[in-house]
Amino acid sequence: MTGANAGPPWRLENRTGRFNPDRVHPGIGAVIAGVLFHVLGANGLADEGKVFVPITPWAWILLVVGPVALAWRRAYPVTVFAIAAAASIAFATVAEPSWVYAVAPALALFQIARRGRPTAAALSAGAAYAAYLLICGLGADRLGLHDGVQPGLREALLLPVGMALMIFLGTASKARAEHMAEVMKVRAERARAREEQERRQASEERLRIARELHDVLGHHLSLINVQAGVGLHLMERQPEQAREALTAIKTASAEALREVRSVLGVLRTEDEAAPRQPALGLSRLGDLTADAGLPVETKVTGEPRDLPPEVDRAAYRIVQEALTNVRKHAGPDAAARVSVDYLPTALHLGIRNDGRAEGEPDGPAAAGGTGIAGMRARAQSLGGKLEAGPVDGGFLVSVLLPAPSGDDSSGRDDFSGRNEGREC
Repeated sequence: MTGANAGPPWRLENRTGRFNPDRVHPGIGAVIAGVLFHVLGANGLADEGKVFVPITPWAWILLVVGPVALAWRRAYPVTVFAIAAAASIAFATVAEPSWVYAVAPALALFQIARRGRPTAAALSAGAAYAAYLLICGLGADRLGLHDGVQPGLREALLLPVGMALMIFLGTASKARAEHMAEVMKVRAERARAREEQERRQASEERLRIARELHDVLGHHLSLINVQAGVGLHLMERQPEQAREALTAIKTASAEALREVRSVLGVLRTEDEAAPRQPALGLSRLGDLTADAGLPVETKVTGEPRDLPPEVDRAAYRIVQEALTNVRKHAGPDAAARVSVDYLPTALHLGIRNDGRAEGEPDGPAAAGGTGIAGMRARAQSLGGKLEAGPVDGGFLVSVLLPAPSGDDSSGRDDFSGRNEGREC
């Protein structure tokens, strides 16, 4: 043996040449067990007079060479079996038949089968069995061997049964090892999938919280900014209207704080009290439009009904963000119209303003920024769609969200099909 495999097989080195404790050869236990069985067993046979010659150093070598060869059984299983079987047969020519000096070839035969080579194991076992019968059985008289070395009918039948058992155990051990490897692989894949799902859920939760904070802070801070400008402008000439502007600022800031606490409520510990603020949804549309900071006309068509919580909240946030954009871009004299249309399988929202800031570009470029992108992402996450753009001197945000009625069992799966090609 040369290269990385040189030296004792139970001290394998890694490619850097340093000893790697993770690769300590587990076969050293079989070597020790084989040596103990052979040496102690042969010594016991000698004490009972079942070894017919004095145990000389050569006899001890025959007893030890097979177990020592087991150290290489994983790399050369057939060769190791041949060496161990030859040494055991040689010792069998001077001792009564016994299993104690056949432990090494049995372990080597087990290893051949465990490597997935049952045919080689069967052929090797058959050759060793035939050699043993020819030498210690049929050829004992011609070779001048002691009569006690000849196997009886019992030994002649038990030996092939023991060999077959070792082959079976080796094959079963290989199957079990493959099964355990597959189980560990499946567990590792499941663990990776679970970790990936947790990371994805955490990312989606961060995105949701960021979107909620953007909607809350963008809406209320925009309102505060507008009212603060009004208050500064009217402070000297119309103090009463300035007072109203400051009151609106106070209300908007308090509402912003409440909604921020509600958004961050998902991070609260289990022993904290649940938030008492009502869930955001179209039921609070009146409060939203009243505090919008500009005239808003609301129109509801269709039969109002309870919506899925995620759809109800998304509808509220989209209207809130659209009104914030109106306040930012549509000029000081802008007004907005909000339409809510309860369709049989969907909810349609339309937010339109009738003003445009002086010098503001026409076309989709006017929708550049994070507001429209956030609203579109929110709609698409629920299977809906959003369109936004200038129309008749103003700007229109049109949204279609899946919202099946309670008696409609079709659900969201066929929403996209039934609304295919519908212009929002």
